Amino acid sequence: MARRGRAVAVAAIGGALALAAAGCSGAKVGSTTAAGGSGSGKAACGTVNLADNPWVGYEADVAVVSYLAKTRLGCDVQIKHITEQVSWQGFATGQVDAILENWGHDALKKQFITDQHAAQELGPDGLQGVIGWYLPPWMAKAYPGITDWHNLDKYSHLFVTSESGGKGQLLDGDPSYVTNDAALVTNLHLDYKVVEGGSETALIESFRTAQAQHKPLLAYFYSPQWFLNEVPLVKVNLPKYTPGCDAVPSKVACDYPAYDLDKIVSSKFASAGGPAYKLIKNFQWTNADQNTVAKWIAVDKMSDDAAAKKFLDANPRLAQQWLAGTGAS
Repeated sequence: MARRGRAVAVAAIGGALALAAAGCSGAKVGSTTAAGGSGSGKAACGTVNLADNPWVGYEADVAVVSYLAKTRLGCDVQIKHITEQVSWQGFATGQVDAILENWGHDALKKQFITDQHAAQELGPDGLQGVIGWYLPPWMAKAYPGITDWHNLDKYSHLFVTSESGGKGQLLDGDPSYVTNDAALVTNLHLDYKVVEGGSETALIESFRTAQAQHKPLLAYFYSPQWFLNEVPLVKVNLPKYTPGCDAVPSKVACDYPAYDLDKIVSSKFASAGGPAYKLIKNFQWTNADQNTVAKWIAVDKMSDDAAAKKFLDANPRLAQQWLAGTGAS
C-alpha cells in the first residue's frame, strides 16, 4: 500500500518464505498451495511460483491466471501465500516467479530491479488503485463537512473507542499493510489514533456493521474492492497528493497517490520466456472484472478454480487475449 505505499522494510527470509498475516483464501501465510496441471504442455511450461498477497482482489488475479496456466498450458502452479514485502524477497531466492498486482513500492523496485537485477517490470495489469480514509455513507449525509479533513477534529469524539485512548479512532486493516496513516495523523495534527483492525475481512465487517447500525467509523480502505458495490463508502478529502509529497514516510502530510498497478517477475523467469511468462505478460483486466471474481470467492464462497472458470467461460475473448503467443490450443 503505500499498500500499498505499503513497503517500508523487508524482513529476512529463512529457509522458507515466512509471513505474519493470512489471506482471504484461508491458507496460512507462508504456506504453498500446489495447483498442478496436466496435459501435453506441462513439460514445456514447468513450475510457476505465484505470490498470493493477503487481500481477495489479489486472490482473484491468481485464480484466473493459475486456472489458465493449469488447464490450458499444463503448468505446475505453486501458489505462495505471503505478504507483499516477502514476495519481493522471493525473486532473489527463486521462490517467487511473479507478483500479479504490485502497488507502487519504489524502494523495492530499486532494491530488487535496479540494484540486484533479480526482478523486472512486466507492464500494467489494467487495474487502477486508490487508497484513502473512508466513511460509511450514512455519516457523510448526517455530518456536513465531515469528508473534509480540516473538519475531522470537530467530529473526533464520535470515533472514540476503548482502544483509541480518548482520541478518535482511525481503523487500519491487515498489519502487513504498511500505510502512511500514523504519519498523516501526526503531521496533520489530528486528534486521532491509528488502530489495527486485523484483516481485510475485519475492515469489511466493521464497515458493514457501521452502515447497518449507523455507528461512526473512519477507516483505511481501497479500490478495487468488491465491497464498494455493496456499500458505497465515501472517501475523505485529505491534502492533495503531489509528486514527492510522500518521499519521506515520517513526514507525509498528503493523500495517497492514484496507482496504475503493475506486474513484477523474476529475471530468471523472464529470461526463460516460457508459456506462463507470456500469459502473465498478456494479463490485464479491469477493476470491475476483478471485483466480480473476488465477490464470487469472498461472498458466494466459490472455490478459486470455480470462480475463475465461471469468469473465463463468460469472457472467452479475454481468455484468448491472455493466451496469445503461449502455444495454447
